[in-house]
Amino acid sequence: MGEKEMSTYHRPIPNTWWLKRKPYILFMIRELTSVFVAGYCIFLLVLVYKLTQGANAYGNFMAALKSPSSVALHLITLAFVLYHTITWFNLTPKILVLYRGEDRIPQGLVAGAFYTGWVVISVIIAWLVLGV
Repeated sequence: MGEKEMSTYHRPIPNTWWLKRKPYILFMIRELTSVFVAGYCIFLLVLVYKLTQGANAYGNFMAALKSPSSVALHLITLAFVLYHTITWFNLTPKILVLYRGEDRIPQGLVAGAFYTGWVVISVIIAWLVLGV
């Protein structure tokens, strides 16, 4: 068979295919949140770098973080990171199927363990940082 005989028709898919159904939109938003997670990781690396540059460089960086645009960006990033985390924790029990003997552990219990761990670690970090 020649190359033309083996070729198949590929229906063109518009770039807006994901706007047609709500689950697709939520999936794409979740994928977009990864950009904000990565961006915040880079921000934290810059923060650590500024710490190594001395008190003056760190102080200037911290002063810049108090600007309204910086606060707004941090709040937007927080919303996206929370959405990313919640959707990840809700997805995990569907992928991580655990059994105890012959019985499957309920998905709610698996997700609940992740949420409980998240709350416990958050409280510990808040206690360490805020010294409450």
